[in-house]
Amino acid sequence: MWKTALKPRWIAGFIFAIAISGVFVLLSQWQFGRSTQPEVPVNPATEQVQPLTETLEPGDFFHGTDADQMVSAQGTYDPAKQVLVPGRLHGGKTGYWVVSAFAVTGAPTLSGVAASPQTWIPVARGWVADPADALAPPSGTVELTGRLLPSEAPVAGTAAAPGEATAVSVAELINYWEVSSYPGFVAATAEIAGGADLSPAAVPGDLIPLQIGPQPPAQQINWLNLFYSLEWVVFAGFALFIWWRLVKDDHHRDLEESLDDDDDNPLLHEQNQQPAQNQQKVQP
Repeated sequence: MWKTALKPRWIAGFIFAIAISGVFVLLSQWQFGRSTQPEVPVNPATEQVQPLTETLEPGDFFHGTDADQMVSAQGTYDPAKQVLVPGRLHGGKTGYWVVSAFAVTGAPTLSGVAASPQTWIPVARGWVADPADALAPPSGTVELTGRLLPSEAPVAGTAAAPGEATAVSVAELINYWEVSSYPGFVAATAEIAGGADLSPAAVPGDLIPLQIGPQPPAQQINWLNLFYSLEWVVFAGFALFIWWRLVKDDHHRDLEESLDDDDDNPLLHEQNQQPAQNQQKVQP
């Protein structure tokens, strides 16, 4: 059919079908984007600082609702209880997290043979590029503020080097430090001692603040929007199919009209009959 010259109405119809299909494709992309958007925005309540002792219980499970909560606590660091966690990225560079044990004032104490007189919590104080840059934590009573995060899983099959830990894992750290601990850790944002903020965010140096923000909720697929996105793609293909079908039917009508005109032409009838008459004349 494409040997026939394209008619202007066919071209106009094709342009219209392409425009309609383009609109349908854009609608499909929009619906697909909505199908992977988180339904629940970041909870602003996590940015309101809450006392650690009222947020999390030592010896209990870490509840998902407590993750990312900004908390505050008063206590002291033990400079002898500090490890480096390697393989941490900052600004495209690989370095170490500096994690120190923090004894929480007023925290409930745990009972048991291995329980310590105080309850501690690991605090990720900052990032360093070189282990030599990891200075001791502030001394004396410290007003700690930071983001509460769940314990990481230890790296299986990996032995930590002396003075290091494979991850910020409470299960791993309490074996190093031999203390009772909360079931999570704090990424420090402020460490006020003697009325001054001694955290890396306030005191520039080799120790770089972590600046861990609230994590967005996990993306969930909205199957209804995903179905709509596929539906718009089908509509786009259907628009092109309709144009092709109309052109095909129009072309067939032209062929039928051309054949009808040939049947009504007496000259063509006479030319078609002459070979038959000539054939009869040569027969003996």
